[in-house]
Amino acid sequence: MSDDDATSLREVTMDWLFTHQALRRCAAAFVLPAALIGAVVAAAPPGVAAPTTDPLIGVVDSVAGLAGIELPATYGPETAIVVLGYGLMPDGTMRPELGNRLHAALVQAYMSPASPVIVTGGNPRNGVTEAQVMADWLNIRGVARQRLHAETEAGSTAQNAEFSARMMEALGVTKAVLITSADHMRRALDNFMAAGIPVVATMTPDVAPLWAQPYGAEK
Repeated sequence: MSDDDATSLREVTMDWLFTHQALRRCAAAFVLPAALIGAVVAAAPPGVAAPTTDPLIGVVDSVAGLAGIELPATYGPETAIVVLGYGLMPDGTMRPELGNRLHAALVQAYMSPASPVIVTGGNPRNGVTEAQVMADWLNIRGVARQRLHAETEAGSTAQNAEFSARMMEALGVTKAVLITSADHMRRALDNFMAAGIPVVATMTPDVAPLWAQPYGAEK
């Protein structure tokens, strides 16, 4: 095979891979949100607590399998979803990195409908804390208010861990799925382990399913 032929083959292969990945991304963005929305409406009418069984999980797993997407594991009420905050803008709005963490948290919250969700972060800006903004963001996108627990005092990763541990003890929760950015995960894990919290899983925006951002994106 000549050098020109080899170059041409590489280009064709890269074009195919790009197209294949784009099609998967589009399928995930359109099909999975529709399945989630339909299942949430059917499984959790207004005023009714999130189900502890798996009707939502079964629907989403089936559609995800067709789309070739690996979803996060499902956890029960003994496991909290703990989302670490990120500094707000001076006017109290979120920076993009915090939005990315929340997209990942939204995925895990839907996959584990019986798990309480702890959002942790103080550092108020313009009269609001990171945790307050985070709780509102998740609630607007369908996470029931009774599932959300805002820890509004922490000013560091070590305090995120310490104060979340206290909240988990009060809630009777024994394990955590930790959600933060990939470059922050090692430090967060060290601090949560030092606080005595068994971290059973971690999740970052880098590994969230492809549909997470389209599903949670603002109109």
